[in-house]
Amino acid sequence: MATTTTGEVTHAVNNFYDKRLLRKAIPLLLHTKWAQVRDIPRNNTNVIKFRKYTLLTAATDALTEGTTPTGSSLAITDITATVLQYGDYVTLSDILVLTTLDPVLTETAELLGLQAGDTLDQLCRNVMVAGTTIQYASDAGATASITAAMLITKTEVDQAVRTLKYNKARKITSMVSASTGFNTSPIPACYIGICHSYTTYDLEHVSGWIPVHEYGQKVAMEGEVGTLGQVRFIETTNASIEEDAGAGSIDVYKTMIFGADAYGISRISGAAMKNIVKPLGSAGSADPLNQRQTSGWKAEFVAKILNEDWILILEHAISS
Repeated sequence: MATTTTGEVTHAVNNFYDKRLLRKAIPLLLHTKWAQVRDIPRNNTNVIKFRKYTLLTAATDALTEGTTPTGSSLAITDITATVLQYGDYVTLSDILVLTTLDPVLTETAELLGLQAGDTLDQLCRNVMVAGTTIQYASDAGATASITAAMLITKTEVDQAVRTLKYNKARKITSMVSASTGFNTSPIPACYIGICHSYTTYDLEHVSGWIPVHEYGQKVAMEGEVGTLGQVRFIETTNASIEEDAGAGSIDVYKTMIFGADAYGISRISGAAMKNIVKPLGSAGSADPLNQRQTSGWKAEFVAKILNEDWILILEHAISS
């Protein structure tokens, strides 16, 4: 029996589906927007090395005439991370494609795009929220000690900023562009806070809160809900929640406040994310009657905290 196989969808059509996927994925990538982006060249390795130089101690001793000082040595810390692959796919039957009025393949690409964006966003969030600089609301001392009354306040936010400043965390002046996913665009200097949508409700009732509709000339970022002190807050339902972890088994919400270069992300150049479409008949003898086609996505990604002192996790409750 003769075996006939066909390749993937033609290049031009596949490009169309790639764009549909990325348009859906990018708006969800809130956690990656303020990361250092360091892509790995293709055909090289899957390990990225972020290099950090320790600040030199201030030279406060006066020089002795005619005597060469001891001098300082550079202290270097290498932070490595391994890029991993993530992905999923959907199988479509020939009958489904033939009997529905909807452009099923296009709709599938959009749904996969939403899933891809959600996946990478949560992967980045999970790395960020594992940071070791933690502040408990009302000086609770531990996650399990947070009560329902320990809400986010201006004092809590100001204390978080004080900690970041003490740790020499610089303010953020740029973010990853939503239109490309890798280029950066400038923003006014600030610290960024990522909070849950439920936390926004409490922030809106805090004295000193400035909602985005009162910004005037300042342009709001995607997902931004307002400013409190020196922190601009971005809300997302993907913000971290530790369920049943507080006193009386309440949920504890984790708002992240951070400065520049606190964390980084990396991908393989040219393979950050793609939509892969296998048409009817492409499976050869595994699909002898051309009954199945698939649409999926695949991405290479890793996130890594680069400085634990520059990202603070504020744990608190929310009002009921």
